[in-house]
Amino acid sequence: MFLGTHTPRLDDKGRLALPAKFRTELEGGLVITKGQERCLFVFPMAEFSRITELLRSAPVTQRSVRDYSRVFFASASHEVPDGQGRITVPSQLREYAGLSKDCVVIGANSRVEVWDAEAWQAYLAGTEQAFAEAEEVLPGLL
Repeated sequence: MFLGTHTPRLDDKGRLALPAKFRTELEGGLVITKGQERCLFVFPMAEFSRITELLRSAPVTQRSVRDYSRVFFASASHEVPDGQGRITVPSQLREYAGLSKDCVVIGANSRVEVWDAEAWQAYLAGTEQAFAEAEEVLPGLL
């Protein structure tokens, strides 16, 4: 499980240092791909495999499944962190997420998300009030 908010910087070579708390689970390899709200999703290999199996079982006759799968897998990049816990974020993914030097890396349960720092602040500004006022997110659970 990935938790917390971290603020690493993207270097001039497009490398991002993963938070130390996340490195053990990601050191064997990971997949980084486009996520919703113009962030990047980072999955440990086991989680990416689980999602792949779920998408495999979805009906390819449904256009939304085809569209999502095409973008999700076409933009995916397998990365292995270097000895300093850095991954290279491919240029097309940096462009998609609008990443600049200042980034925010958040733990989002089974995945990690990478955001441009300004985009993350704008996202929070638009969603925190609704979060604070939420009455029931998962009926009977939360």
